[in-house]
Amino acid sequence: MSMQDPLSDMLTRLRNAQMAGKQTVDMPGSKLKVSVAKVLEQEGYIAGHRYDDSTGKPRLHIDLKYFDGKPVIAEIERISKPSLRRYSGKDGLPSVRGGLGVAIVSTSRGVMTDRAARAAGVGGEVLCTVF
Repeated sequence: MSMQDPLSDMLTRLRNAQMAGKQTVDMPGSKLKVSVAKVLEQEGYIAGHRYDDSTGKPRLHIDLKYFDGKPVIAEIERISKPSLRRYSGKDGLPSVRGGLGVAIVSTSRGVMTDRAARAAGVGGEVLCTVF
């Protein structure tokens, strides 16, 4: 059976691994997932990521990050779904918790945070929010 929403699967694997106290999480890889992982690493939500496609099936390994025994990612939520896409212009990009969190946006210039998209003057598809 094929997976309908691979990005939602990635976010759910991250949530479940953090609730279980895992240090790493392993999942099927794709360009979009690697781009989202890069943004999460740049913003300090995960410790690191590795992409491995040497076996023929691409795999993404994410090292989770904890602070005082609690996960750094308190909340991660999918916004744009295959059943209902959410697009925003540069002026309509969401601000997560008054700027404390980030929205990850897929733009014509690549996957970036809402702050970077506003600075670049581009809008796009709001993939998820992280707090």
